[in-house]
Amino acid sequence: MSGPLLSVRNLTKRFGGVIAINDLTFDVKENEILGLIGPNGAGKTTLFHLISGFEEPDSGIIKFKEKVINGLGPHEIVKLGISRTFQIPQPFLNLTVFQNLLVAAMYGAGLRKEKACEEAKRILDVIELTDKGDWLARDLTMSDLRRLELARALCNKPCLLLVDEVAAGLSYDEIPKLLNVLRKVHDMGVTIIVVEHVLSVIMKIANRVIVLHEGKKLAEGKPEEIAHNEKVMEAYFGTRFVKYSA
Repeated sequence: MSGPLLSVRNLTKRFGGVIAINDLTFDVKENEILGLIGPNGAGKTTLFHLISGFEEPDSGIIKFKEKVINGLGPHEIVKLGISRTFQIPQPFLNLTVFQNLLVAAMYGAGLRKEKACEEAKRILDVIELTDKGDWLARDLTMSDLRRLELARALCNKPCLLLVDEVAAGLSYDEIPKLLNVLRKVHDMGVTIIVVEHVLSVIMKIANRVIVLHEGKKLAEGKPEEIAHNEKVMEAYFGTRFVKYSA
């Protein structure tokens, strides 16, 4: 494909008098890991809702593989090859880990049961949960719930994966392990957009970073460029912090 995998042009979304996304434009290249960061309320999750069909934009265009996807429902967008996770994992708590993946493979990807079983086993191995396949989802730790949420999204066989708040609720020791799983997913040929408000997490995983602030694109560049951007530091910590640290 010659053009970008995902193209967003002049995207705007309002909720009453609040502008959640404000004239936002950016592209996502095939096979990259794009980090999307910003303070709480910057518009990151709203953007995911717009891309995945859970919300409709007030104006602007979203293209995936050069096809306009504005107005399509979540189930239609999944079939095109976009899958996502959520800030709060949403598994079937009374099903086992394996059963959760089986449901996702059968009803998300439309696989027959035999093929769905094979796919579920493959994904369990990728996310390193094979030893907990027969555990009920309600008995998992937050770290394993994050893995299960990721696995359910992968069962849809996406070429673009939207990962929302990858580090939320995880300990300092658990975060690197989950980032390694994301790298394995990327090595499978999946393009990834990771939403996160913790700068250090994004710096370890992303090839390129976009910073949102009040629904607008504040900055864009390589992780090391963003880490030393005064506008970004000011958005996160305020003017006083920037002046003091300088």
